[in-house]
Amino acid sequence: MIAPTTSIQLALDERLASRTAELFRALGDTSRVRIISVLAESEMNVSALAAAVGISESAISHHMRGLRQMRLVRARKAGRQVFYRLDDDHILDLFERGLDHVLHG
Repeated sequence: MIAPTTSIQLALDERLASRTAELFRALGDTSRVRIISVLAESEMNVSALAAAVGISESAISHHMRGLRQMRLVRARKAGRQVFYRLDDDHILDLFERGLDHVLHG
């Protein structure tokens, strides 16, 4: 449950409301939701993500740029490859709560 002061802050703080809306927009794409779902299981490179999600590597790269900008995923370089994972446990929690809402709502 969100504390009352947090709810009031969100209602009063336009910048915070705007950033939260940007977060939900970033998750408002089925490919991105599928990417988050796959990365919830393990770290992957672009080619593995493309195979798992069923879209091109260039499309994965495009989505990853947006997800990185929103700090939903982080990247790790290993030689010429870039491996992606969820940025932190908050992202997994947000994803799981959203999925739970859809399944039981």
